[in-house]
Amino acid sequence: MRVAAAGLALLVALGALWAVWRLAPHRPSPEPAAISLAQFGTPGPRALIAIEPALTPADYRSAAALEAAMARYLDMAQGAGALDGAAVAVFPEHAGTWLVAAQAQAGVYHAQTVEGAMTGLALTRPVRTLAALARSGEADRVAAALFRSRAPAMARDYQQIFSSLARRYGVTLVAGSIVLPDPRVEGGAITVNATGPLYNVSAVFAPDGSVQETLVRKVYPIPSEAGFTASAPALPQPVFDTPAGALGVLICADSWHGDVYDGLARAPDLIAVPAYLQPAGVWDAPWGGYVTPWPDDAPREDAGTLTEGEAWIAHSLPRRLTAAGAQAGMTAFARGSLWDMGADGQALAATRDGVRLGPRTDDGAVVVLWLEGVRG
Repeated sequence: MRVAAAGLALLVALGALWAVWRLAPHRPSPEPAAISLAQFGTPGPRALIAIEPALTPADYRSAAALEAAMARYLDMAQGAGALDGAAVAVFPEHAGTWLVAAQAQAGVYHAQTVEGAMTGLALTRPVRTLAALARSGEADRVAAALFRSRAPAMARDYQQIFSSLARRYGVTLVAGSIVLPDPRVEGGAITVNATGPLYNVSAVFAPDGSVQETLVRKVYPIPSEAGFTASAPALPQPVFDTPAGALGVLICADSWHGDVYDGLARAPDLIAVPAYLQPAGVWDAPWGGYVTPWPDDAPREDAGTLTEGEAWIAHSLPRRLTAAGAQAGMTAFARGSLWDMGADGQALAATRDGVRLGPRTDDGAVVVLWLEGVRG
């Protein structure tokens, strides 16, 4: 009897907690962040643009909310004339990943920590999450289950948002990245295999809104991702034909590894790097070294000597651009703070003549690298 009573009490407690998450009212969305604009080079018919949105959890309440938040930054680029010709706009890593929280209960967006938000997501959809948990064998089974349980809706929303934005602004979009199980493009749509491994992937959308047939998969997940995402092979990496030139895409840490550049199907004109750096303030802190396997061509004595920001310049895209055969590249970082995660970084606008840094700000930023006169 005591066991039955204890079980009943636990069910009642869980039911009450579930009701709190279900019935908590939505709060008004915070005021949108200010947006800084920086431009480098001589305005002309081609541009490479970093879109660095400062987002909040409320921006992920729905596909419509996220599209509206992202559109503010493309409006800024359009106002600067950067979308008048052939342009490529690069969004940050994981720009689509937090669509896992779309259509959740208000408690998810009010949570103080990402762990609290994930708990709320599990409580919002307990049956679906438990079913996905049974299919997930990753080290971080809970995170894997949450992404699997929402994967079809996430893929649909991700494509809807960035296809709409590409078409509306007539621009090629590197749509940041999103975590999905074994995704691929079939019949013009991003599809998933719920039982397949989870990958951190990026899609490229053409100015007519169509999605390129090949997705870019991250080769080197960092430790915070490795518990639930798989590593993709370094070969081959797609290069996309765009109105602005042949485009290669490397996701965040991959831009620090020469073998990923070597894996590009052909020499690109441009390289885009969607990135996400945590926590806030780390850009000026001492660099602790690679958190992925250390490449043979990277000097180990830089660890503890360079700052994080200096290491991004010395070891990632700005250093490796020329060897890849590219004329220019752009690394776009996430900004703002989703739950307690924080973010840092300054856009890296790289050419063969050097690198320019985007604004140092906690708010949003748009950084335009005009390609007129960029050395080939």
